[in-house]
Amino acid sequence: MARRNLIAGNWKMNNTIGEAVVLAQEISNKFYPDWLDKVDVAVCPPSVDLKPVVNVFEFDHLKIGVGAQNVYWEEKGAFTGEISVGMLREIGCVYCIVGHSERRNLFAETNEDVNKKVRALIAGKIKPIVCVGESLAVRDAGTYLEFVTAQVRAAFAGVDAFEAKDAVVAYEPVWAIGTGRTATPEQAEEVCAAVRATLAELFGAETADGMRVLYGGSMNEGNAELLLAEPDIDGGLIGGASLKAASFVEIVKAAM
Repeated sequence: MARRNLIAGNWKMNNTIGEAVVLAQEISNKFYPDWLDKVDVAVCPPSVDLKPVVNVFEFDHLKIGVGAQNVYWEEKGAFTGEISVGMLREIGCVYCIVGHSERRNLFAETNEDVNKKVRALIAGKIKPIVCVGESLAVRDAGTYLEFVTAQVRAAFAGVDAFEAKDAVVAYEPVWAIGTGRTATPEQAEEVCAAVRATLAELFGAETADGMRVLYGGSMNEGNAELLLAEPDIDGGLIGGASLKAASFVEIVKAAM
């Protein structure tokens, strides 16, 4: 099955509202709408920037998706500081990142937390981008395939094939996030292929063959083409390079 690449920019905790509007407009100005016939594109700003960025793309009639970086699984209630699926949906979010290593490592999110968020997003018709990946210690111990595939199984516990079909998995080796180090195309493909095989075990080969597996971890305009040439890499979750419109657009062009 031919899968359309997805290039998603994770802006992390960067850009005030004014800066986010400028960056979104710079991306729009460099973008040709017919590119979206060949590749799917999304940006994931901080929550305060979501609606202003949606407004930029809507005003320019540009179907770049907007996604959140986090969500809480309850519909409403006394959860100070959290944001719900319903809130994201009303803003216009299409995607939401869950399970990013920074959330796991800095904010003690567990596999069970990630699973609750995945199920809440699917129920709320927002596509989760489920992040999985190993630390350098796990990589060096040689147990990285078992570690990553266990994260995949945990994230999709209680989810059936119909529910999972629009979800995205992003493989991000922790040792390559924001470090300038990148997994070789062969290293990235090995894990992404194992992720797809695990999805096939969970949901069947047909569903797994239609699901997108992204690579994240210092993907940039210099290495994107080689990484995206691998058969089980269907796009990228872009960190630092997504904060510069020219770099992000070059990665999008490489994915077409």
